[in-house]
Amino acid sequence: METISLLMLAVSVFSAHASVSPLLGVHPLDEKYYEGEVIECRDRSRSFARDHLNDDFCDCLDGTDEPGTAACPLGRFYCKNLGSMPKFIPSPHVNDNVCDCCDGSDEYGGSIRCPNTCIMGGTVEYKFESHDQHAQTSVEGRKEKEVGLKSEDFLPKVKGLKTMIMLQVVLIFLLLVLCLCRLRPKGKRRRARASAGYIISY
Repeated sequence: METISLLMLAVSVFSAHASVSPLLGVHPLDEKYYEGEVIECRDRSRSFARDHLNDDFCDCLDGTDEPGTAACPLGRFYCKNLGSMPKFIPSPHVNDNVCDCCDGSDEYGGSIRCPNTCIMGGTVEYKFESHDQHAQTSVEGRKEKEVGLKSEDFLPKVKGLKTMIMLQVVLIFLLLVLCLCRLRPKGKRRRARASAGYIISY
């Protein structure tokens, strides 16, 4: 029985440690830089073994060895943000209970769960709530559903709708300009032919 519990403990510790990908926070074009067993810091100050990558201890002053943790204050974390714009954030913003990446990849530590808002343009802000606050909010939320929705809920949707309408108006305007530009040369050619025919008939 003790063997089974020790085995379960080892598996849980290993799975918690293995859940952080060694290349978490690395730009896809930089992945080849981290392929070797010994990796040099980008500032060339020292080298480190591959198993020191994202180990939550800053070996390189420039943060080369910790792209996926907050260990190095000068490091950068890459947010893939599939469906939106990828970006870099400062490493100290990793696992700080604020969803900086719209895909939530910067908050993998488990203390907060970030919704993926990349498909919505990444403009939705996520607010951290403790379990007690969430329970109280859900009770109040049920009461609100009976009364109606808050205007705060509509604000992000209205902003997104406004942007879509503006884009559609701009596209329609551009199509009209394009159609007018295509018609104008034909009209000039017809007038030129007509005036040429008029001159010849005299």
